[in-house]
This record gives sequence, structure tokens and C-alpha cells, in this order.
Amino acid sequence: MEIVQKYFADFTNAQLKQLQQLEVLYTEWNEKINVISRKDIDSLYERHVLHSLAISAVCSFNNGAKVVDIGTGGGFPGIPLAIFFPEVEFLLSDSIGKKIKVVQAVADAIGLKNVTAVHSRVEEIKGRTFDFAISRAVAPLGELWKWVSPLLRKGHESEELDNGLVCLKGGDLTDEIKQSKLHAMMWGVHDIFQEESFKDKYVVYVKK
Repeated sequence: MEIVQKYFADFTNAQLKQLQQLEVLYTEWNEKINVISRKDIDSLYERHVLHSLAISAVCSFNNGAKVVDIGTGGGFPGIPLAIFFPEVEFLLSDSIGKKIKVVQAVADAIGLKNVTAVHSRVEEIKGRTFDFAISRAVAPLGELWKWVSPLLRKGHESEELDNGLVCLKGGDLTDEIKQSKLHAMMWGVHDIFQEESFKDKYVVYVKK
């Protein structure tokens, strides 16, 4: 928890309480359903919560914005971002039902009113549009864009960026971005949070 407060000093008491509850909840759930790798559960706040919040450093969603988290897994990056942006509406989707069960249970336990969790592949989401799509290590950029582009509407529901896809990725992305044929912007997570574990991690953005 201290590592999150090292970089963010303006959480409300309610947000701090929600963040503090995550460790116990994920530890308990992880004993029943493996939603976070065993080696990472001890580094929950650095490798999962802080990593997710890197998106907030490059994209401040406007109040009332609608965001879809693709392949959310155990709720990352969606849960930390929903805590950070309480006035933004988040839909967290995953094709694995037991993971969505954990996401909904965590959201309910900490009182996140701005989160809906759905057991669904992104391509099965119909009749809804969003300002932003977010994801973490789900699929190659070109594939991600093919899935989310039909769900995104044009606009400017962020202080810094036009509506689009904002995702967290790792490693050398040169070939992946080239193969996607997309005009992508990229920020190093290590430039945002100077922690060793973020040295090869990036926030990648594609405009709708």
C-alpha cells in the first residue's frame, strides 16, 4: 500500500480504505481461485494496483465517461482505476466466469458502485458504446483494436486524449505495433513510476 501512496498523495479516506481492503480480499480469493500468480500476490500493490494506475497518469477520464476493461482477469486494470475515478462508469469483461465472480465479489466488498462485471468475450458485447477501452496483457495490439474499435465512439472524454484504446503491455513492442498498422502512442511505465519491475512495461494508446 505504501508504494501506491509514494506516487499518489490525494486519495480520499474512502479511496484509501478501498485500496487497503484489496490485499485481504485478493489473498482470500486467491486461495480458492488462482486469479493472480502465486509469486505476485505478495507484490499486489506494486505489480497490479500501481501498474494499473499508470493509465491514470496519461489519461484522466472525465466524470461520466464510460470505460470497458477487456479481459480483466482478476480485475486489473479496471478495479484500481474504478477506485481512482469514482465518477466514471466501468464495465469489466472476461471470458472466464470464475474470474468475473472474483471481480464482482471484490467490487461489492469494497463498495464500488461504478463497476459492472460481465462474463463475456468483448466481441459478444452488443448494443453498447464506450469512450475508452482498457486492457492489460490480453492480446496483440492489432487484435485488441479489431475487438474494441466497433465499441468505441469518437469524442474527448479525457483531459489529455481523444477517446480510444489505452492498454498496458510489456517487452519490445516494435514488431507488434508495426504489424498492427496502427498509429500508436507509447509511454514507459518506468518513466511514470521509477520501480525496477516496470522497466519493460508500457502504456499504449490508439485514438478512435
